[in-house]
Amino acid sequence: MNLRAILMGLAFALMWSSAFTSARVIVAYAPPMASLALRFLISGGLGVLIALYLGQTFKLTRAQWKATIIFGVCQNALYLGLNFIAMQTVEAGLASIIASSMPLMVALAGWVIFRDRLPRLGVVGLVMGFMGVGLIMGARLESGVDLQGLALCVVAAMALTVATLSVRGASSGGNVIMIVGLQMFVGSACLAVASALTETIVIDWNWKLVVAFFFTTLVPGLAATWVWFTLVNSIGAVKAATFHFLNPFFGVAIAAALLGESLGFLDVLGVAIIAAGILAVQVSKQAPTKAP
Repeated sequence: MNLRAILMGLAFALMWSSAFTSARVIVAYAPPMASLALRFLISGGLGVLIALYLGQTFKLTRAQWKATIIFGVCQNALYLGLNFIAMQTVEAGLASIIASSMPLMVALAGWVIFRDRLPRLGVVGLVMGFMGVGLIMGARLESGVDLQGLALCVVAAMALTVATLSVRGASSGGNVIMIVGLQMFVGSACLAVASALTETIVIDWNWKLVVAFFFTTLVPGLAATWVWFTLVNSIGAVKAATFHFLNPFFGVAIAAALLGESLGFLDVLGVAIIAAGILAVQVSKQAPTKAP
């Protein structure tokens, strides 16, 4: 992994983690699904325009179209949509911690469902990671966290797992920025329909909402997605996923710094355990296998 890949990975982790704090601000003043649908509409339009300017086309392979639709529905509509709804009652730091368990879910699915080989270090990492999540969730349950919001965050992380398993087909074959834009259109369409059926549009306009909306549209929305696709295409999904071990740290740190969310000892300990577990899982996947 060269310096460029390392810097891209760090940038992705920081941008990805910041989305929870900006989302927490947005849902305090505007309907979650309508806001997210508009964000994806703008981000998708910008992505497609940039792709066309760079000479990319709508001619995707069948695998790319399939992966783009799955990614748009699972990551944008389900993962982010459910998280936006949940963060009306759940703190941004907790939502980011649950979402950061996605690499553990991917490894578990590969091991149990697809029978992928998982070395002993990876098994230890899985156990550590889920123990860390359980530690934090147990502490929050005792402090009276909203159970419905917590459940939405868990389901959202599962949807992100499915999206991650589909990203490999979308990142190969070129037209990366076009794919980024198109999968955002998919998410926007799904969320717009859901918003029209369930939400009443009431917006409390203020500068915090405007800044948070444009930040989440351009940085976590467009830039982070492009960096992720590019990083996966450059070094592979396994190595790229290693940077997810930074997300628990960045997520709670940004929420604490900008929103003043409190951090208890068990939160800090749980975050450290989760990060160590994610790192162990990813390192175990990169270890060379012995020849038979």
